[in-house]
Amino acid sequence: MPKQEIKYLTSTHIEKRQKKYCRFKKMGIKYVDYKDGEFLKKFLNEQGKLLPRRITGNSLKFQRKVSQAVKKARQMALLPYVTDLLK
Repeated sequence: MPKQEIKYLTSTHIEKRQKKYCRFKKMGIKYVDYKDGEFLKKFLNEQGKLLPRRITGNSLKFQRKVSQAVKKARQMALLPYVTDLLK
């Protein structure tokens, strides 16, 4: 009788997820500039909505600063309020 291989539906080794970190604390950024639209687009989804902290990994302090910067940039017409394809 030949030795049969056991086949699993899922992988046997569990991939460890990379720990989320606040990019502002890691890079030492103190101020979120509302005039830098390309940087702020990293925190928006395709429709132009702000991404939540659990996805971006920002700390509460910097998520608030990003939120205020996006609002200012929208008022200054640097970022759109709503769009079909932002990225």
